[in-house]
Amino acid sequence: MPIQGRSGSARVRGERRAALLAGYRPLAGAHDELMAPDGSVHPRWEPLLAEWSALTGEQLHRRFGLADRHARDTGVSYRIHGDGDPDDPLAGERPWPLNHVPLVLTGAEWRTIAAGVAQRAQLLDALLADVYGRGSLVAEGLLPAAAITGSPDYLRPLQGTPGAGRLQLYAADLGRGPDGRWQVLGDRAQAPSGAGYALENRLAMGRAFPDLFRTMNVERLAGFFQGFRAGLVSRARRVEPRICLLTPGPLNESYFEQAYLARYLGFLLVEGGDLVMRDGRVHVRTIAGFKRADVIWRRIDGDFADPLELNARSALGVAGLVEAVRRESVVVANGLGSGVVEARALTGFLPRLSRAVIGEELILPSPASFWCGDPQARAQVLERLDELDIAPAFRTTDEASGEPVPVASLPAAERARLRETIARRGLDLVAQERLRLSTMPVVQDGRLTPRPMTLRVFAAATPDGWQVMPGGFCRIAESGDGRAVAMRSGVRSSDVWVTSDQPVEPVTLLPSRDAIAIRRIVGILPSRAADNLFWLGRYLERCEATLRLVRALLGRLINADDQAPGHAEAIARLARLLSAWGAAPAAKGRSIVAQAASALYDVEEYGSAAASLREARRTASVIRERLSVDAWRLFGDLQRQLSGPRKPSSEGEAFEIADSALKSLAAFSGLSQENMVRGAGWRFLDIGRRLERGIATCRFARHFAEASAPDNCLDALLDLTDSQITYRSRYMVGVELQPVLDLVMLDPYNPRSVGFQIERLHAELAALPSLSDNGMLEEPQRLAVRLSAEVRTAEAARLDRASILLFEQLLMGLSNAVAERYFLQNARPEGARATQLA
Repeated sequence: MPIQGRSGSARVRGERRAALLAGYRPLAGAHDELMAPDGSVHPRWEPLLAEWSALTGEQLHRRFGLADRHARDTGVSYRIHGDGDPDDPLAGERPWPLNHVPLVLTGAEWRTIAAGVAQRAQLLDALLADVYGRGSLVAEGLLPAAAITGSPDYLRPLQGTPGAGRLQLYAADLGRGPDGRWQVLGDRAQAPSGAGYALENRLAMGRAFPDLFRTMNVERLAGFFQGFRAGLVSRARRVEPRICLLTPGPLNESYFEQAYLARYLGFLLVEGGDLVMRDGRVHVRTIAGFKRADVIWRRIDGDFADPLELNARSALGVAGLVEAVRRESVVVANGLGSGVVEARALTGFLPRLSRAVIGEELILPSPASFWCGDPQARAQVLERLDELDIAPAFRTTDEASGEPVPVASLPAAERARLRETIARRGLDLVAQERLRLSTMPVVQDGRLTPRPMTLRVFAAATPDGWQVMPGGFCRIAESGDGRAVAMRSGVRSSDVWVTSDQPVEPVTLLPSRDAIAIRRIVGILPSRAADNLFWLGRYLERCEATLRLVRALLGRLINADDQAPGHAEAIARLARLLSAWGAAPAAKGRSIVAQAASALYDVEEYGSAAASLREARRTASVIRERLSVDAWRLFGDLQRQLSGPRKPSSEGEAFEIADSALKSLAAFSGLSQENMVRGAGWRFLDIGRRLERGIATCRFARHFAEASAPDNCLDALLDLTDSQITYRSRYMVGVELQPVLDLVMLDPYNPRSVGFQIERLHAELAALPSLSDNGMLEEPQRLAVRLSAEVRTAEAARLDRASILLFEQLLMGLSNAVAERYFLQNARPEGARATQLA
């Protein structure tokens, strides 16, 4: 009988429930989300426990595996600040630590949270408008000037600028105290992160427990993102604005999220180098020239946004961006300077500011906070210092040093120095009352265990006012001490389920039927993206060429016929070419299997399959928003196939590994050919592949098709170019030099020939936009026309090493011309390496 989704009698389900809750003990002095003080389960959790209790342990484990595989296959990752290698965007990436238990909240409780977060967003937005505008709050004594100007996030050049600091997306970090009330632990107004991870958590949990979303009436998240996007569109001056997501780049802690949100929302993912200021406006550098940017959703800190007027050391921003904001020719969200309201120095003033600015008491308070720059607060802090936590009043460069520290935990000497520092320069410090965080369950060893948690809730400014995401980003500490929970090693993340008493209507980001404008080309292609797509194609084709060399070499060893003329010569040439290719060390004293293993796995050999794949995946990592989930899954498959170091036990095993990897590459090629729209992005991916294939085929021909080459060498050439079947179907005789050369070099009908690559290059380049309006060919098109004429008029009988080398050099010249015309100059694509192969 097949395994059902639910199984077992009421008694069995009761036993499973008891097993899940066995040993679950809420932490002393903390509110627990699952269990009441009397040991009963809060009613909102009952549907989830009932669903889980209906599953066997094995079935539940498989459900968890579905969620984990979704996260793995989609490449969900994060990095910790300081991780990584500037030359390797993948170094330091960590798999997403998904907790399989969601945080469950009722709609009634959520309405209070949503109202409090929306109120706080409204208050901070009004505060920012005053800080960069009239300055009445400081003038009237409601806010000390030093609490503003002491922050590194206060940007003086933005003073008096319309829209400076304006909030478009706000996030509040919440914690629930022992009394069950939610409090705000921190405000995120600079460039709030986590909304994309909240969405990914939802998708992963939806894969594991789709029925629960319906039975528990879990609120959808898509409506929030729909409102956020509408808010950005409404601020632009054009009906169909170009919205860019400005990322710090692939080494940023949340780069995956930024790429994911750009794809999900239909925004253009750009780095600072992709943008340029011209004639008072910000433009995107594209393959078709400069294109105006209307809205920039920034994910970089405000002071890094403009090296001209702000931080001169910044390589992340756009020179002149502040001037463009002054001219109101571009919208920046969140407004530059918004990070000033994140300062802990302001927290203690917010209750009275709320009464003065919006006429309301705060719905969600913060733990009592004392800015030591205020004489009265400083005296209170020194009187009860050992009862408090101490933290920097303003942002610090070291994230870890910015967390609150219990004063009582410090050695006596450090406490004494702290007292001196507070008395001497108290404006740099804030003291806070401790909040014992609530706990929620995690699965550990098949049972539920309580762990401290915080909840990040997001609010977006929409045309209809502030809209709060009905869910959020929950972070769970690994230890029982959870005063601060950040995404560091050992921390987990959970989905947040807000339940409703009524069925929840599905929401989509797709436009309504009466709002659809038909289009067939998707936006523009930034030069950086074109550059990386081009190199992605080249690296994938380079990896394939190496794998074909390995397979051809091992195939001849396995099917050895030592008496066949030229057999040993063909093997020797293949082995030498692997070394000349940079795929393996010289064969002296090494077995063929060892050489093949190096060519497959050794990333230190720049021409190996593993090294080329590493460069391809590195390049792909910075254009995640342009690759499908299936494509990213294939990268994972290839990485597992070519992960080393490994030592194949025999020629047959190494052959199978190379053959399997070639199948995965063929699957990727099929995806690009059948699933990618024939836009500019696909063309640059194809141009890179065609150039690399043409160059590799020229090199193969130079090594195996000279006039004195034995038949076995010509046969190897047909193997390397995957042309055996075509040759045998055309010619009844054995391999001969001229027919082989014609097939692999000149034949426009053979998709592996140099001639075919050149014709495809000619067609792809002709379809790309031109900057010239004088009717003259640009350099890439001119070289493609020359190559096309050369290959069409060439004759196999006259091909020799010199003429083949000429084709190779012309293809390399065309590659350089493409780079000079379409790509950012003085900016190397991720992972690109100048490799001069034999």
